[in-house]
Amino acid sequence: MLVDEDGAAGKKIVADLGTAQAHFILADVSRGQEVEAMVKATVERFGRIDILVNGANALHANQPMLNVPEAIFDRIYAVNCKSLYLSAMHVVPVFRRQGGGVILNMASAGGVRPRSGLTWYNGSKGAAIVLTQSMAVELARDGIRVNAINPVMGETDQLTTLMGMEDTPGNRAKFIGTIPLGRLSRTADVASAAVFLASDEASFITGDCINVDGGRCI
Repeated sequence: MLVDEDGAAGKKIVADLGTAQAHFILADVSRGQEVEAMVKATVERFGRIDILVNGANALHANQPMLNVPEAIFDRIYAVNCKSLYLSAMHVVPVFRRQGGGVILNMASAGGVRPRSGLTWYNGSKGAAIVLTQSMAVELARDGIRVNAINPVMGETDQLTTLMGMEDTPGNRAKFIGTIPLGRLSRTADVASAAVFLASDEASFITGDCINVDGGRCI
């Protein structure tokens, strides 16, 4: 079940997947009623929920911390932090009835090793990391595993915003130079880590935050 507030993008991904098993729900994960409806619709369609991926992300442009408007700050923490609370409130009871489940939170290398100019965004991801660890401890008795992934800056449509400058080879080189393996992250890097953490092969891993960062956080 795919969830996004961008209906066109969500429907395109479902079409690209090319399977009748994929479905899309329009929802803003920072709003309690919409998250509740999302979870209810998923259970009605599939009968259960096995894995919850909290992948929504909001950020501000790379800039001095005092230049970030309050409304943008509020949106970042609503999407990056409040959504973890809301999804837990509605999915954890489902997991408990089933006897277990997996939660995977998308944090960031910025929550471990912050970059200048992204202070409030970094803080939201630091919160996601601590929430992951605390949830893992509390929910372990229910057979619920909780882990996180910390990607480094990647080749996505948010790259220009994170860099705070035009996406040119020269500007990319400034950031790539801070990553020991010498490139930005790719969606496949993150997806591979996610599939592992959600699988039975990771059945004894919980409360971990894997840095998919090419060595940036060392």
